[in-house]
Amino acid sequence: MARLKRKRSGGGWHAIRYTLAKGREAGGIWKLYRAMRTKNACKTCALGMGGQRGGMVNELGHFPEVCKKSLQAMVADMQGAISPDFWKRFPVAQLKQFTPRELEHCGRLVTPVLYQQGESHYRPIPWSEAFQRITAKLKELSAEETFWYFSGRSSNEAGFLLQLFARLYGTNNVNNCSYYCHQASGVGLASITGSGTATLLLEDVENADVVFLIGGNPASNHPRLMRTLMQVRRQGGQVIVVNPVVETGLVNFKIPSDVRSLLFGSKIASQYVQVNIGGDMALLVGIAKRLDELGAVDEVFLTQHCQGWPEWAASIREARWEDLTAQSGVSRDQIDRLAEIYAGSKRAVFGWTMGITHHLNGVENVQAIGNLALMRGMVGKPGAGLMPIRGHSNVQGIGSVGVTPKLKEAIFTRLQDVLGVTLPTTPGLDTLACMEGATAGRQKLGFCLGGNLYGSNPDSQYADRALSNLDMLVQMNTTLNTGHAHGLAAETIILPVLARDEEPQPTTQESMFNYIRFSDGGPGRLDGPKSEIEVIATIARGVLGDNPHPIDWHAMGDAKQIRQAIAKIVPGFEPLSEIDRTKAEFQIDGRTFHQPRFATPDGKARLHVVSPPALVDAPNTLRLMTVRSEGQFNTVVYEDDDIYRGVQGRDVILLHPVDIERLGLNEQSKVTVESDTGSLPNIQVHRFDQIKPGNALMYYPEANVLVGREVDPHSRTPAFKNIVVRLRVEG
Repeated sequence: MARLKRKRSGGGWHAIRYTLAKGREAGGIWKLYRAMRTKNACKTCALGMGGQRGGMVNELGHFPEVCKKSLQAMVADMQGAISPDFWKRFPVAQLKQFTPRELEHCGRLVTPVLYQQGESHYRPIPWSEAFQRITAKLKELSAEETFWYFSGRSSNEAGFLLQLFARLYGTNNVNNCSYYCHQASGVGLASITGSGTATLLLEDVENADVVFLIGGNPASNHPRLMRTLMQVRRQGGQVIVVNPVVETGLVNFKIPSDVRSLLFGSKIASQYVQVNIGGDMALLVGIAKRLDELGAVDEVFLTQHCQGWPEWAASIREARWEDLTAQSGVSRDQIDRLAEIYAGSKRAVFGWTMGITHHLNGVENVQAIGNLALMRGMVGKPGAGLMPIRGHSNVQGIGSVGVTPKLKEAIFTRLQDVLGVTLPTTPGLDTLACMEGATAGRQKLGFCLGGNLYGSNPDSQYADRALSNLDMLVQMNTTLNTGHAHGLAAETIILPVLARDEEPQPTTQESMFNYIRFSDGGPGRLDGPKSEIEVIATIARGVLGDNPHPIDWHAMGDAKQIRQAIAKIVPGFEPLSEIDRTKAEFQIDGRTFHQPRFATPDGKARLHVVSPPALVDAPNTLRLMTVRSEGQFNTVVYEDDDIYRGVQGRDVILLHPVDIERLGLNEQSKVTVESDTGSLPNIQVHRFDQIKPGNALMYYPEANVLVGREVDPHSRTPAFKNIVVRLRVEG
């Protein structure tokens, strides 16, 4: 297998050359620059770019801020239209053979298309037929026979409108993509502070003297955060990276917008801790135990502002060092050093991504991080706090406006009182439960606002069967993805919608720092796609009628009207009522904790007793985690190669040389990777010195066939990490 030369740093001149190449792809660098500078929130991660200060500007007003992910998303939306003959030339059987990258690069969807089981091809249909088919099916079914799935890239307005429609239709089977990513963060944080979001602001991170970055790779997935980490290091702070893999960009990153960094590079990690996959909690407990031994805990803070310290203290004192070091894979000396660094900190920030949440104990992982932060009073003051690093640019906002099976009591009450409606009280199903219902025939229609439900599911073969068992699957998207080729229902309808910067009306989004951004929208690039809000309002009107009592669905096609409703219904969103006039973006009240008064009933934070899970360490097995590549955003693959890890192609398994030798393999070996759930044949072994021995890495979503459907009991998030696999040599 050909190998790529692994980059020695992230960003840099390569990123600049890549930008120029994407500019040519988009029709010119000036054309791309103008698109990037429009007053719209960034389409990729949730760091909060764009808005009324214009694109490429962060929440602190710094310009220029840009990354490959935002460029990739923008250029994908600037593609030409999929031609009408495409649907005649490519049968579904051939679309199934396309890679995620090939599907993404087919062009923009511009006309509704219909696939019916038994036929070989999709066929274009007019919007009127698409609406008629969808409304007729919804009128035919009972509400509990449907489920509604939301991507994190849609607007607050579209999300609010669709969940309102689903509930007035009669179901709480309303869920979003966070159930497969950061749901454990929301549940865990709510159990600690009473609020399920970040406790701090971007400026707090930049002013921290220690940043723990646990189970994440923002150099590839959230590149703009690298500038903030560079600032921390330049100010004399430390960045402690905890990851089973030494990721190039977390060692050194060349920030293209900073001349000094571009020329000489910026050291990011001051301490790099390679932990076993699944060993994070053991490490966190170990640091907590050592802090206690050093007498470096804030007893006054713990006594006055927290609940649960005596129980947690007893738990860590009983923990055995030999167990903690074995489970974490980290030596006692290194744990002691981390505890000493933290003990000397005055302002510490704890950030994490799906390396923490994608476990059967994801919520407890978050609680262990919270325990460590509370032990030194690092929540409830400026320059410190808890920071889930979220992916989709509005996944947090979608949750805030009510996209969850069970509404918060305040939203439930206000929805009924303000709009004069009666909402269903039946228990709603989470995402995986909806898939299980589809398999059993209980759910017959799935309605997807963006995203790739098939591609984001664990156990790909099961997901294919579940979705194929539906009577109808409706998907609103801008481009093709694997969910349009696999898991097709008796009738699958794809509705082409506008990108955020093409919306005819302004919309809003929420960043991971609880900051509401106002997007102006803009002219559509192609004829055919419709606004998400228009599509939802049209279908709702067709199903529930034109009667304005209690909801005038025609009026709710106006984004400004939706914002007025959100402002009255969602706590903290009150300033939304004036944003059309003032254009004033704002922080949501009650979520940022700069004082030790929390959103719990008694105002105190909570510590939780957690126990590190035992790791499977059987002979001839490996612990596998699925990850994104540098050329990828969530399920969307823009480039097949992973330049930071030096990997060409995606049908590979990355192994440490020790494991290659232990298992009797070599770099020419092709293997079948097997788990208790499924198997993947024809996988190339890739020698990878940067991974901790005993662990393995493969790419998501291709490796989802190996991921089981067991879930964290608290968040219902599947474990895309710490999968026990075996390798069988082929040939």
